[in-house]
Amino acid sequence: MSVLAITAASAAVVAAAPLAYRAIRKQQRAADARITGPDRVVEGRYLNVGGVEQWLQIRGEDRNNPVLLVVHGGPGSPYSVFTPVLREWERHFTVVQWDRRGAGKTLRRNGFNAAEMDFDLMVRDGIAVAEHLREYFGQERIVLMAGSMGTIVGVPMVQQRPDLFCAYVGTDFYVNMVENERQGRLDTIERLREAGNKRGVAALEKLDADPRAWDVKQWGVRMQWSMGTDPTTGNAALTNLFKLLLTKPDYSLADVQAWLKGFGKSRDTMFGQFMQWDARAHGTSFEVPFYLFQGANDVVTLTEPAVEYFAEVQAPQKELVLIEGASHFAAFTQPGRFLDALRQVRC
Repeated sequence: MSVLAITAASAAVVAAAPLAYRAIRKQQRAADARITGPDRVVEGRYLNVGGVEQWLQIRGEDRNNPVLLVVHGGPGSPYSVFTPVLREWERHFTVVQWDRRGAGKTLRRNGFNAAEMDFDLMVRDGIAVAEHLREYFGQERIVLMAGSMGTIVGVPMVQQRPDLFCAYVGTDFYVNMVENERQGRLDTIERLREAGNKRGVAALEKLDADPRAWDVKQWGVRMQWSMGTDPTTGNAALTNLFKLLLTKPDYSLADVQAWLKGFGKSRDTMFGQFMQWDARAHGTSFEVPFYLFQGANDVVTLTEPAVEYFAEVQAPQKELVLIEGASHFAAFTQPGRFLDALRQVRC
């Protein structure tokens, strides 16, 4: 399924989904997600950040556990939809899911403002969120985890304010967007040729060899064929994502529609910005421990460039874990293995 077609297709599913079945599944998920105990924290609330009411979902069994701030990718795809598969994480961390400008519940509250869709502004927002969490939980430092295009926000956050964080955890790590897309296209053509898929080969060969010449629809063609031919997970991660979205216990249908709107509009609006991303332009020096937990066979944010970047990183401590059986969305397709790695992080 085309990534660019997912929004429209998912909207159709929303309209067609039997409401009674959806209600039952929401109740089941709510029961499975229930947290009890005197030290639990279960909150969903807005925080005024930079003059914008931005949504925070905060969950954990013990508010004294380390705080894990998750910076989502997309660039407009909040990861709170994966809450059901992260239930075990909440035994060891207070997991904070933050809906950025133009995404999820933040979009629903404020609408979509294209003029505010700026990664530098989101970095400042993220620092403000981290400051709030540190004060709210009385912890000197928190853990920052950034995935996929969250890399573009997370790396500058931890480099600008290392005093806020006890560790940086990267996953689905983007290094240089242009080189990533150039090699990703070539790798996908090779897989398609091996499979005898002439239609896919023709579609990708129509693209300019230089991704800087692409528009967002052409980038979507690369994503469509790369994820569709992923030998590890295929489109399973995306399919599961949208199933979870439709049955998220605290999501109304309006929330689902807002999530889908942010998914598409953030991508389209920020395409020119994220295509310029180069992590090395921010340097490879970190003042906090640097962890890279990457799918061993990621065909979206390619594993090899991420490993090469990791080798260049200078940090007080660093650790690389390649998650076997995982491609993109390693944290959500292999949450148990990812948690095993995550528990190495200490504040």
